[in-house]
Amino acid sequence: MSLNIDQVYKIAWLARLSIDSEKAAAYARDLTGILDFVEQMNAVDTSAVTPMAHPLDQAQRLRPDAVSESDQRELFQARAPLVEAGLYLVPKVIE
Repeated sequence: MSLNIDQVYKIAWLARLSIDSEKAAAYARDLTGILDFVEQMNAVDTSAVTPMAHPLDQAQRLRPDAVSESDQRELFQARAPLVEAGLYLVPKVIE
């Protein structure tokens, strides 16, 4: 796929980018190279390749789910200025 300078300007406008007119030809050449490479990657048969989330086959180490602190809710709410039904009451900030 080959891009011309008008297409480069259209892409730049859609991306809300400003490009210099003397660099437009270089952008067209670079973008054409990128699109050609994407076409090459799309041409590769990957039907026998298993999809994976990560290239390395590693399992994530997880810590045991254990309680490490005691419940201090009542202590914290005793220090709060306003509490009702286990909820902290705060001033209204949105009208």
